Amino acid sequence: MPTARVDGVNLYYEAEGAGQPLVFVHEFAGDHRSWHPQVRFFSRRYRTIAFNARGYPPSDVPEGVEAYSQDRAAEDIRGVLDALKIPKAHVCGLSMGGYATLHFGLKHPDRALSLVVAGAGYGSAPGEREKFLRDSEAVVKRFEDDGMAKTADFYAKGPTRVQLMDKDPHSWREFHRQLAEGSARGHALTQRGVQLRRPSIMDLGERMEKLEVPTLIMTGDEDDPCLEPAIFMKRKIPTSGLVVLPKSGHAINLEEPEAFNRAVLDFLTAVDAGKWPRRNPASQTGSAILPAERR
Repeated sequence: MPTARVDGVNLYYEAEGAGQPLVFVHEFAGDHRSWHPQVRFFSRRYRTIAFNARGYPPSDVPEGVEAYSQDRAAEDIRGVLDALKIPKAHVCGLSMGGYATLHFGLKHPDRALSLVVAGAGYGSAPGEREKFLRDSEAVVKRFEDDGMAKTADFYAKGPTRVQLMDKDPHSWREFHRQLAEGSARGHALTQRGVQLRRPSIMDLGERMEKLEVPTLIMTGDEDDPCLEPAIFMKRKIPTSGLVVLPKSGHAINLEEPEAFNRAVLDFLTAVDAGKWPRRNPASQTGSAILPAERR
């Protein structure tokens, strides 16, 4: 079983294909299997690596909440690259993995060829922080008191998951089953150490303004908690583009795999060709009409 040893923790990974490395970082309710529609597509052109975060078997589930944090999640991406002797990679993350991907880019821009930050921003919208913390604490208690299967049945029917259920019941059942197979202890520790302590996207504005790594931001238009953070990231990261998938919730890589893959492929192709520029400053004059003054 292939594992990367990172800071004393074994992280399970699967690698397919050859070419430029492309690392996939999964969401809270998923694992490496969540990326199968992407691995099957991108491994024809790239060396794909999908790994399980700490707390997600067969990766280790270290005890103690201090073993889990937003910073640690970003460092685990770096650790996987180090273990596989990869100097730089494209990195694509969804939700919790999107947060980790963004922080990886902010901390280690020299290790990133590009960043795809999808479905990231829960708990960041103005006025929603306290509610997010209360809801997250309630979910932690469910993992601790009810176990994995019962909590997965509850969690998989959330307001940004019903879109997948409606569009593709087979994929939703697969998502539900894979979630139920996880570790309740690992999910509870991850929620306490990462989600309940991570900064709001809106707190990262100054750092994002300095980010020069090509970045693609993606979200579903019915993923309400992530819409405002996605627009905020687009406005702050000078090398970013924004894709919003219509009639879509949170797990956009599963809901709309063809559209997701096409958008990411077009982005990676542009980056690899050196054709993904910074935003033209002439597009930000402060007016919807008046052009920049010519000197």
